[in-house]
Amino acid sequence: MSGAAQLTLDLGHRPALGREDFLVAPGNEVAVAWIDRWPDWPGPALALHGPPGCGKSHLCEVWRAASGAVRIDSARLSAAEPPALLGAATACALDDVEHALDDDQACAGRLLHLYNMIAERGGHMLLIGRAAPAHWPVSVPDLRTRLAAIPAIELAAPDDAMIEAVMVKLFADRQLRVGHEVVQFLLPRMERSFIAARALVDALDRAALVGGREVTVPLARAVLAECGDTG
Repeated sequence: MSGAAQLTLDLGHRPALGREDFLVAPGNEVAVAWIDRWPDWPGPALALHGPPGCGKSHLCEVWRAASGAVRIDSARLSAAEPPALLGAATACALDDVEHALDDDQACAGRLLHLYNMIAERGGHMLLIGRAAPAHWPVSVPDLRTRLAAIPAIELAAPDDAMIEAVMVKLFADRQLRVGHEVVQFLLPRMERSFIAARALVDALDRAALVGGREVTVPLARAVLAECGDTG
C-alpha cells in the first residue's frame, strides 16, 4: 500500500479520522463520493447503512468535521427534545438510528421534528444505521415518507484486500514491525470485518508486549487459538 493510499476505518488505539486516511474501495466509493459532495446534496438528509465495522462511523466523523454537525446518539434521541439536541446548529449526525426508533413512537416524533428543523434552517442531517431507512421501525407516517425520499447509500463488508490494508495500517499505528507472512497467515483464518481486525491486532499487540516477543506466525497461531478464531 503506497503512502498516498487512503484508508476508511472504524478503528481504535490511535484512530485516524481524517479524509486523507481513507482507502477508497468498491465497497465504499459511492458513500465516500456522497460525503465529499456535501453540501451539494439534493435534500436535507442522507443515510449511510451497512454491517458493523464497515466504515460508517468513520465517514460520519469526517462529515462532522467538515460540516460542524452535532452528534446525536440513540440514547440522547430517546431522552431529549429536538431544540435541546440541535441548539443553534444547522447540521446533525445521528448514529444507530433504528435502535432508537425500535417500538418508540416518541423517538420517531423527535426525529421528524429534527428533520423539519434542519430543513427549515437550510442545513443537513446524516443518518447512520445497519439497515436502509426503508427497513427501520418507523411508526409515524410523515417520518416514513421523508425517510423514503432521502438517498440511502450502502457500505459493503470489507473484502480480503481491504482487510489486508486495514491490518497493515493497524500494525503500523502501533509501531509493530510485522512481516507480510503474518498478515497472509491471518487473513484466511479470521473474521472478515474491521471490528475483528482491530480486536485481533489488539490481542497480538498485548501478547507481544507481555511476552517480549515480535509478532510472528507462531504468536499469531497462539493468539488465534486463544480467541477461538481458526477460520
